[in-house]
Amino acid sequence: MDIVLDPTFLLLLGLVAFAAGFIDTLAGGGGLITVPTLMLAQIPPVQAIATNKLQSTFGALIATLTLLRKRKIAWADVKKPFLTSFIGAAVGAVVIQRVDASALEVLVPFILGGIALYFLLAPSAGTVERKPRMGERLHRLLVVPLIGFYDGFFGPGTGSFFSLSEVALRGRDLITATATAKSLNLASNLASLAIFIVGGKVLWLVGGIMAVGQLAGAYLGSLAVIGGGARLIRPLIVAICFVMIGRYLYQNGYLSFIAHV
Repeated sequence: MDIVLDPTFLLLLGLVAFAAGFIDTLAGGGGLITVPTLMLAQIPPVQAIATNKLQSTFGALIATLTLLRKRKIAWADVKKPFLTSFIGAAVGAVVIQRVDASALEVLVPFILGGIALYFLLAPSAGTVERKPRMGERLHRLLVVPLIGFYDGFFGPGTGSFFSLSEVALRGRDLITATATAKSLNLASNLASLAIFIVGGKVLWLVGGIMAVGQLAGAYLGSLAVIGGGARLIRPLIVAICFVMIGRYLYQNGYLSFIAHV
């Protein structure tokens, strides 16, 4: 743990959080950068995930507030799904402490691959508002809490899942979908963080330093959402999904297996 308390390494963690905050606001997947970095600092996995939730919550907060202020989302439109996302994530964070999540981990690369292919092969998806395939009430009471549950239970790619559900099921344009996804991800982060705080798993010094970088990155990312539009968001979602799949395959030794076939 001494390496974590080294000022130089703390500065590095802040810079890593800055990059993660920027990317996560646009496409999700910021934890792909921050969690492995925390584990490289020899922080135990549960504490690494808990500390990551602390810093990512600050990023989601500043991004959501910025998007609200710029009127890309309205609180009246997101307050109800915000609540169901929060409830779903709280349940997921409790359940993960009582069961084995290894079976779900096997499904993640297939789900992420489906998201990437959807945005890659359907180039018009999210360019304009379309007729919803699912009603607002059903989406809020079923889809949103399920994704929130997933974030509390496991986590990778949650922002991308929220964005995809808004585009594919609610017919949103990609900018609105991304902005809404950030607010729902804030709710799921807050719920998960609360559970980890109660469990005493958060490293406050490390998380605080990273929160500063995350705030700056998320703020710039939210401005990029507003200014860059779907041209910037779509390729990032696709790239982040494929990178997360690659990381999963590498961690589980599948790439080495394929190389020897």
